[in-house]
Amino acid sequence: MRRTSYGQASALSPVDRLGVALSARRVRRSVGALAGRRVADFGCGFEARIACSLRDGVASLTLIDVALSAELQALDGVRTIEGALPGAARALGDASIDVVLCTSVIEHLDEPLAALTEIRRVLAPGGVAFVNVPSWFGKRLLEFSAFRLGLSPREEMDDHRTYYDPRDLWPLLVRAGFRPHAITCRRYKFAMNTFAVCRVDADGAAVAS
Repeated sequence: MRRTSYGQASALSPVDRLGVALSARRVRRSVGALAGRRVADFGCGFEARIACSLRDGVASLTLIDVALSAELQALDGVRTIEGALPGAARALGDASIDVVLCTSVIEHLDEPLAALTEIRRVLAPGGVAFVNVPSWFGKRLLEFSAFRLGLSPREEMDDHRTYYDPRDLWPLLVRAGFRPHAITCRRYKFAMNTFAVCRVDADGAAVAS
């Protein structure tokens, strides 16, 4: 079982910082305003850079990862849960979160479906999930950057269990409980990544993004 979270063992490389910035921008475009909403970041990383960049005005922020910095744990209005997914998510109540972020996490898990099912469980009526994963095309470039150029942490690449194109991720989301018409699943970051936006309507059923 993984014992360290992303960014804990070493500072982020320029490549990693660019990836974080691009992911945060895609979240803003895909999810919309977060003010007044209950937000959770599953697998947020040691410093929760994406979630913290989106923190202003949220009703609450929940951060989950195997390890979290002391600074995060001291923040007012922030709930921190240390533990591995999917088990750590079970500390959250059913339909208790409005927005779930899960960025570059699923590819590291032995039980990706169980983690996605937890995301669906905790989403409240009207909620939305944003899921980001590296694609099979991205695998080649990520491994070249890590193993040949040393621009990304090789331990992160060695921890990958698989990669996802839309045709790989979409069926998992359906099996997790999201309805097909509720799922938008596309490539981005120059086809290096796949992202999905999944919504739940006010009655608790899925709606199109």
